[in-house]
Amino acid sequence: MDPKNFYLGRIYDPAQHKATDQSFLYDPANLTTHAIITGMTGSGKTGLGVGMLEEAALKGIPAIIIDPKGDLTNLLLHFPDFKPGDFEPWLDPEAARREGKTLDQLAADTAASWKTGLEGYGIGREDMLALQNSARFTIFTPGSTSGVPINVLSSFAAPDVPWEDNRETLREKISSMVTALLGLVGLTDLDPLRSREHILVSNVIENAWSQGRSLDLTSLIMEVQKPPFDRLGAFPLDSFFPEKDRFELAMLLNNFLASPSFESWLEGISLDIGALQTSSDGKPRHNIFYLAHLSESERMFFVTLLFAAIESWMRAQRGTSGLRMLVYFDEIMGYLPPVANPPSRTVMLRMLKQARAFGVGLVLATQNPVDVDYKALSNAGTWMIGRLQTEQDKNRLLDGLRSASGASDINAIDKQISALDKRVFLVNNVNKASPQLFTTRWAMNYLAGPLMRSQIPALNQLAGIQPFGKASQAAPSGTPDATKATSPTPAAAPVSPRGAALTSTRPVVPSGVSEYFLPLDLSSAEALQAARQPTGAQVKAVVYRPALIAQAEARYVNTRYRLDTSKQFACVIDDFESMNVEWDRFIWRPYKTDQVNDDPRPQATYASLPGWLSDPKRFTALQRDFEDWVFRNGDLKVRANETLKVYAGPEVTTADFRKLCSDAARDAMQTDLEKIGLAYDKKMDVLKEKVRKQTNKVEEIQREVSQRTAEEVGKGLETLVGLFGGRKRSLSGSLSKRRMTASAKADLDTAREDLTALNKQLEELTDSREKEEKGVEEKWARMVDDETEVPVNTTKSNIYIDLFGVAWVPYYQAEAAGQTVEIPAFKKESI
Repeated sequence: MDPKNFYLGRIYDPAQHKATDQSFLYDPANLTTHAIITGMTGSGKTGLGVGMLEEAALKGIPAIIIDPKGDLTNLLLHFPDFKPGDFEPWLDPEAARREGKTLDQLAADTAASWKTGLEGYGIGREDMLALQNSARFTIFTPGSTSGVPINVLSSFAAPDVPWEDNRETLREKISSMVTALLGLVGLTDLDPLRSREHILVSNVIENAWSQGRSLDLTSLIMEVQKPPFDRLGAFPLDSFFPEKDRFELAMLLNNFLASPSFESWLEGISLDIGALQTSSDGKPRHNIFYLAHLSESERMFFVTLLFAAIESWMRAQRGTSGLRMLVYFDEIMGYLPPVANPPSRTVMLRMLKQARAFGVGLVLATQNPVDVDYKALSNAGTWMIGRLQTEQDKNRLLDGLRSASGASDINAIDKQISALDKRVFLVNNVNKASPQLFTTRWAMNYLAGPLMRSQIPALNQLAGIQPFGKASQAAPSGTPDATKATSPTPAAAPVSPRGAALTSTRPVVPSGVSEYFLPLDLSSAEALQAARQPTGAQVKAVVYRPALIAQAEARYVNTRYRLDTSKQFACVIDDFESMNVEWDRFIWRPYKTDQVNDDPRPQATYASLPGWLSDPKRFTALQRDFEDWVFRNGDLKVRANETLKVYAGPEVTTADFRKLCSDAARDAMQTDLEKIGLAYDKKMDVLKEKVRKQTNKVEEIQREVSQRTAEEVGKGLETLVGLFGGRKRSLSGSLSKRRMTASAKADLDTAREDLTALNKQLEELTDSREKEEKGVEEKWARMVDDETEVPVNTTKSNIYIDLFGVAWVPYYQAEAAGQTVEIPAFKKESI
């Protein structure tokens, strides 16, 4: 399969009415300009969508998949071994009966058919295994525990982006969310500019978000009844929306919150899009949001919240030209209509216009072209059009295609659409010169059709996701380490009688002050054991006592040390004795915001607020003092190796820092060694050339000596023969030869001495190089240990308040040895 592009099928030859051998490849980068898939039932639209999502998984692209009908649950049905037993649970027994087969026979036929179909497109077992291991597939079921449920309370949390810089966009998001929420409780067809219910709830959320304060539904209901402001527009609050009417709206919202059917909306993981990108092992996540079990208003409510969450996450990212995430919506009918204005429409319009800059691509599918606002889809760069049911559908689509993509030869496209076969799609891509026809490839996942909610647990188990509530289901997001508290035991003694009166009605905190419920970290048995209560002691109730909670995150940024990290600080004060708070005495473990939601235990009782927690002005002064304390005590130690220019924050372990230093020293040493090598190589090359030439000279003189010696011997023999033969020969010739031989031997000795001297120089140069290289290695080895700690301070502008307000601290009320005592139900230290 293609390593870069999506393999979606093969080019289709309309003249031959069949596919060619040429693969149809689609560049995923084109999806940043979004895509539309349309076609009637049976056109192959679902298979095309499944194939596109398979390719996204294989290419490592995370995906948010909205599945209103249940078709895309098939994305978990990949069976690389093609065993009939794998297919059988997902077959329709009625289909087997109609074909006159047993279920076993149908399973065997289906497995064989799927294997053959994939082989026809060059897809084998290795590709199937690659798909299986490419991503983490999970089916989420908002409003149900059949799959992984979604806690919608997080949707009302304050966004991560600054309010002032994003005011217009956040107000549009609030408007969409409020319309969806009010529609869920039966208030439909609301005009955001005329409906006082919409205006009030929107202002409550805006007031909280503009202060960086998160809401949940309980606090939203309470603030609807008692808003933290006195006027709306030019009118006093009670004139615009009287208290009696606000109470009725609050009751309407509370009835929804109190409904047993809504409990499942409060379970599960938070709607954290950042956490839904990759799993803990680094694989991309494909998150399938199954909505087939929801009512129309519930689907609209969740889709609006989901798109709003995607948009908030998106705006907190840096811009990119690549495809960062895919959002696939399997049927957009009713969510982006041409006339009406449902809550989802506004946020989807913004996404279509702006998501490209953040690398978020939308793929929107529909089988009802008439019910889609094609003007809204004018930003879609790719249109994939399958068989259409009616001439009206085709004409409506052609009108939209003309306005959306600027297609000029509409008549030619009209004819091509009219002649489309099953599983054949016409692609109009703004990045291509002309439209193309292709037939979809065989899906790697078994297309079982829409699956029911009762089948979701088994589907998730195929992906290793345990049924909700049966096993410890890890949320997609990682849990940051909390700063460990080192202070003494909690503000209350382990066993302490309390004489103050308690009430079952929660006291009202000052207007504009946030309140939080600390979690019960200990079970009743654990609390009794920790408090060393006698055997037989029993917990009777939960008591909440008020305290001040202050939690901040300090960010540390230092370009010199390449540092960008953060540290949390938290304090909980239950006894305020003087004007000056010694924050060091009250250090507490930090909480995640979703751990301290406004969610008290049922039938709990409350202690009253002390005077110092009832004055809203005191909170402002205390918050400033807390920020100053964080600033004064917020220094961070950075490991530094100044020589190597290696720095690391506290998140880097000692072993990892040593490795960073070793790597840097190795690189620096290599640079020095290369410099030494360059310097010595030149000298050694010159010497080696001299040695070569001198060696040649020695060999040449040696040959001359040998020749002279032979000539001298020959001349001597000739003279000797002459003497014995009676001929008179001069001895001068022999003597001359001897002198020449002696001279050659002297030259040879001199040449050999010169060669020896040159070799010695070369040896000395080699020794000098090795010594210098060893010195460099020893120098950089010493540098690895040159480690110091450098304090880095934060700035006040980099201190962000996470939590500040009234904390309801939980205690267990227990009967022990005839006495009523209170014991902590919490832990101050990290857990």
